[in-house]
Amino acid sequence: MTDTRTLWIRNPLACADSDAAGGVVIQGTRLLEKVAAGAQPRQAVDDTFDASRHVLLPGLVNTHHHFYQTLTRAYSPALNKELFPWLTTLYDVWANLDEAQLALASELAMVELLMSGCTTVADHHYVFSGALRDAIDCQVETARRLGVRASLTRGSMSLGQDDGGLPPQSVVQDERTILDDSQRLVERYHQRGDGAMTTIALAPCSPFSVSRELMQESARLAESHDVRLHTHLAETEDETDYCQRLFGMRPLDYLAECGWLSNRTWLAHGIHFNDDEILRLGRAGTGIAHCPSSNMVLGSGMCRTLELEAAGAPVGLAVDGSASNDHSNLANEMRQALLLGRLRYSPGEVTHQAVIRWATRGSARCLGRDDIGGLEPGQQADLALFRLDEPRFSGAENPLAALLLCGAHRADRVMVAGRWRVTDGKPCDVDLDSLMARHDQAARRLRSTL
Repeated sequence: MTDTRTLWIRNPLACADSDAAGGVVIQGTRLLEKVAAGAQPRQAVDDTFDASRHVLLPGLVNTHHHFYQTLTRAYSPALNKELFPWLTTLYDVWANLDEAQLALASELAMVELLMSGCTTVADHHYVFSGALRDAIDCQVETARRLGVRASLTRGSMSLGQDDGGLPPQSVVQDERTILDDSQRLVERYHQRGDGAMTTIALAPCSPFSVSRELMQESARLAESHDVRLHTHLAETEDETDYCQRLFGMRPLDYLAECGWLSNRTWLAHGIHFNDDEILRLGRAGTGIAHCPSSNMVLGSGMCRTLELEAAGAPVGLAVDGSASNDHSNLANEMRQALLLGRLRYSPGEVTHQAVIRWATRGSARCLGRDDIGGLEPGQQADLALFRLDEPRFSGAENPLAALLLCGAHRADRVMVAGRWRVTDGKPCDVDLDSLMARHDQAARRLRSTL
C-alpha cells in the first residue's frame, strides 16, 4: 500500500539547495516539496523533523569502488608502489577470496559509505576465483538487507599473465562464462525506472585485462539489454604506453573502436586525456568517476575535472577501492577533491558547491539517473544530514563550506527512499562492533593464505 503520510525536514541549519532553505517535505519514497526560507509547506504535514542543527544535502552518490579491497587496507607488501606493481602484488592475495570474505567486505564497505552520507553505492567487482563465483548475487543480498541503493557492476578479466595480461590465470574467466553470467545477472536483478534500488552494469576490468572481443561483446550485450557500461581508463601513463604497444592506439581510441564511447558509459579515473579526447568524451556524454584519494596514493595524476565538465562529460566522485584509498568515506573524499582540485585550478573555480555537485548530481548522471542526486520534487527521498558539533567545526561561519573545509566524516542522519538508514551517526539494524570484528578476522584469514 502506498504511504501517503508526509514528513517535513524542517528549517535546516544550511542546505545545498538554496531554494530548500526551509527544508523539504517527503511523502513515501519521494520528495514532495521544497520549502523556502521562513515559509511553511503548502499543505499540512503529518510529521516534522527538526533539522535546525543539521546541514542538509541530497544523499551522496559513489560512482566507483572495489568492496573486496577493504580486506587489504594498508597491506605492507603493496605500499609505496605505482599502479601496475601495486596490482601485481595484490592479485596473488585477491585470488584467494571466498564468498564469506566478500560478503563481509561488501557489508563493511556499504556501511562505511552509508555512515559518510552516501545513499547510492557503486561497486566494480572483477575477481572471480574458483571459490568466488556468485559475487554479485552476494552483494545484491547485502545491499537489500542494508536498504542502500546499489549500482553493481559485473566485472571481468579474461587475459591472464599467460596471454600478456597482468592478473594470474587463477582469476581470469573465459569470455562465454563472463557473458552468460552477465546476462543472468541483468535478467535477475536489474531494476528499471525511478526509484530502482538495484541496477546492474557490465564492467570489463580494463584494456590490459580483457580481450578486444570481450569489450565489443559487452558493449553489444549492454545495448541489447539497455544497461550501462563501466571500466577503468586513462588512469596512468603506463596504461597509455601499454595500449599503444598492444593496440597501436591510445586508450580512448581503443574504447571507441570497441563501441564504448557513448552516454551509456562511465569511466573510472579518466586522468590522462588530451584536449581533443576531452572534447570527444563531452560530445559522447561519457561520464568520469573522479577518484582523488586513490589517484594521490598511487601517484597516478590529476583528473581534468573542469575541462571534462565544461565539454559536457558528467563528472562524479568516487572513493575507489579501499586498498588504494584506503577508506570508503565519501564525505572525506569531497574534501580531498576540493584540495586536490585547487592544485590545478583556482579556488574560485573549485568551490565547495562544485564538489558537492560532483558528489550528488554529477555522480547520479554518471550512473544514468535523474531521480537521485538532488532535492527536486519528484526525486527520491535520499538525504544526508550532518551536525557540526565536533571540535573541528567550532567557530565555522559558513556551515555548508565547513563540511568540506573542516572535514566532515560522518553523517548524523541518512535517509534512503524515505527510510532512515542512519540515526544518531549509527547504521540502523547493524551491530557495528560485531561486523568490524568479523571483517578483521576475514582479512587476517585472507592474508594467511599466502
